[in-house]
Amino acid sequence: MDRTKEKDSKVKLSEREQEARLVRKIVATIFTVVALIIIGTAIFGYFYIKSALEPVDATDKSETKVTIPIGSSVRGIANTLEENGIIKNSTVFRYYVKFKNESGFQAGDYNLSPSMEFGDIIAHLKTGKVMKEPVFTITIPEGKQLEEIATIISKKTNYSEAEIIKKLDDKQYIKSLIKKYPAILSDDILNAKIRHPLEGYLFPATFEYYEDDPKLENIIEDMLSKTEDIVSSYLGQIEEKDLSVHEFMTMASLIEEEATEKGDREKISAVFYNRINKNMPLQTDPTVLYSMGKHQVGITYDDLEVDSPYNTYKNPGLPPGPIASPGEISMAAAVNPAGGKYLYFYSRPNGETIFTTTLNEHNNIKNKYKHEWDEFKKS
Repeated sequence: MDRTKEKDSKVKLSEREQEARLVRKIVATIFTVVALIIIGTAIFGYFYIKSALEPVDATDKSETKVTIPIGSSVRGIANTLEENGIIKNSTVFRYYVKFKNESGFQAGDYNLSPSMEFGDIIAHLKTGKVMKEPVFTITIPEGKQLEEIATIISKKTNYSEAEIIKKLDDKQYIKSLIKKYPAILSDDILNAKIRHPLEGYLFPATFEYYEDDPKLENIIEDMLSKTEDIVSSYLGQIEEKDLSVHEFMTMASLIEEEATEKGDREKISAVFYNRINKNMPLQTDPTVLYSMGKHQVGITYDDLEVDSPYNTYKNPGLPPGPIASPGEISMAAAVNPAGGKYLYFYSRPNGETIFTTTLNEHNNIKNKYKHEWDEFKKS
């Protein structure tokens, strides 16, 4: 009987050893396959990028006239070079420029060849001279809302405000832009609570055009490309602050709308972050005005009751999205808040902003200077 048990035990032990060997073989096979895939992907990526960095055709010395307009973004320049057959891949060119920290590109007409290497192309692009004057320019001031931007574009072009707004709100167009500008645009802008998906993303700057009737898409994407160029330099800091790009743009827009002086922005940023960290509502008046579609000085107690996701008196945290187009100074402040425990600020009509840490201090400041705003509204 003991011999039978011993025999059964040996059989079971043998079966377990066979199962263990089979499991080890399966694990080893899976590991090998995964490793081969990773290695294969890395090798493919290496040769793909290596190829993209090389001239389109080292033997083709023919030259093509390439025009770079004033105000062109790096993305715009890269796309123009690829369209003219001067480089193989615009994305690789853009990352090369960013990695090399290249800048100072000049508008102008260039004679470029498919045989040129990136270094030569970049060197040429820094020496251009503008060969003609722009037909017209579009200037977007900092802090403008999308509807105001549509009005500015309309006055400079043949497009009506309604036509521009319709394009800016077109969901299919927005989805195509998300694919085209993944560094700055995401599905966050498709949130049903957001009034206009591209609010805050049309960069405030001067854009020059060399034709009478440029496509509306070109005008919109010139502004988005400029935003992409600027925001790209802050991506590391945005990640460090544990923000999404959409949250970053929203924070920057609040700072833009509240700031009166350049030096105030970092302190205003600090107030917002301090309030968020304490789970306090931001209570910023511009969000209330935005929710009502108003442009005025100050708000009333009735205004504070408006039922809107943008009302930061009733809803904690950031609003659903930006409320205006921030400039670069406000973007910088959004990731570089000042030190201190500020929780309140009060802006006087003369441009001074007073920062305090307690509600009692804030109320004292409000009572002291309230008459200034009463007089300002009458004037």
